[in-house]
Formats: sequence, structure tokens, C-alpha cells
Amino acid sequence: MQWHQVLGFVAAVTPLTLIPGTSFTLVTQQVIAGSRSDGVLVTFGSACGLLVHATLAAVGLSALVMSSAQALTVVKLLGGIYLVWLGVTTWRSARRGIEVTKRGRWRLPWARLGGFGQGLWSNVLNPKAASVYLTLVPQFLTSSRPVAPQIATLAVVHVSVVLVWLLFWTSVVAAARTLIDTPRFRHGMSRLAGAVLVSLGVRTVAAR
Repeated sequence: MQWHQVLGFVAAVTPLTLIPGTSFTLVTQQVIAGSRSDGVLVTFGSACGLLVHATLAAVGLSALVMSSAQALTVVKLLGGIYLVWLGVTTWRSARRGIEVTKRGRWRLPWARLGGFGQGLWSNVLNPKAASVYLTLVPQFLTSSRPVAPQIATLAVVHVSVVLVWLLFWTSVVAAARTLIDTPRFRHGMSRLAGAVLVSLGVRTVAAR
């Protein structure tokens, strides 16, 4: 790809990355409730989730999902329900304590993966992440060249931007946590993160 195409994609995808969303909220919640390493796990899980969408776009499967109203509805419902579940769990952990939440009787199959699994599946089941590779990426592709390598290049760029931003935010939250790490602060932030996740889930399900 030409450098001007790559730089143009960076300019287009950076504002989307900086907007607080699911990954941003999960990183904040995990660092507050655990440690810096938990935020790093969410970050890399989120990056792997983007690679899943890039792979699907490269082989044409994402286009099939987005072109089918029924398939898109299923993806939206799964993603929204998962976000609501994360939000409710986070909200309850503020009241009962994080260890009680980890010992809960019912957990999703990937809950054992912790922060990495949450970051991964929150992006895999996020239609907005898929739409990046179906609406934004095509604008920077050249039809006269193989599509898969071009998508791979843009995916690497996208993941790099996400990693830089989320790892930076992880460090910021971790530094602030050492200064204001009190039960009251953790309680308030967990409640806030839970509310944000629930709202994101509801918005995902309700979005047209």
C-alpha cells in the first residue's frame, strides 16, 4: 500500500479509537479492581478481537453478516447481552467484592480467561468493530491489487493504534490508582464502569 493510504487510515481510525467505549471501560474497571497487568490483558484481548474481524473481512464472511439483517440482529443481540452481563457483574462486584464475583456459580464459558477473554469477546461480538472493516477499510483499498494483504496491513495499523492508546490509558489509571486507591474510590468506579457497560449493551441492542 501507498504511505498516503496508510496515513489517511491512521487519521480516520484514531478519533474512533480515542472515543471511550467498551475496551476503554473494561481496562479502567480491570485496573481499578485488580492491577496494571489486568488492564494489559484486556488491551491485548481487544487487539485480538480486532484481528478476528480483519480475518473475517479478508475472507468475505463479515460482508455476509453485515448484508444480512437477520445475521446482524443476532450479532447485535449477542454483543449487547454480553455487555449488559459484564455491566451487571461489575455493578454487583462493587457491592459484594471482586472475590465474591469470581466465585459466582454461573459464568460464561470464557470467564475463566479473565481480562483477556473479556477484551477479546467484547470486540468479537461488537458490530461496530466489524463495521470498521466493512465501511472504513474499503475506502483505502485498491481494487487492482490483492485485497487480503491490504486488509492485513490496515489491521496491523489499527491494532497498533489501539494498543498504544489502551496501554497508555492503563498506565494512567494504574498511576492514579496508587494515589487514590481506597475502597470508596473502587466502589464508585466499579459502579460507574458497570453503568457504562450496561448502557453500551443496551445501545448496541437498540441500535438500528
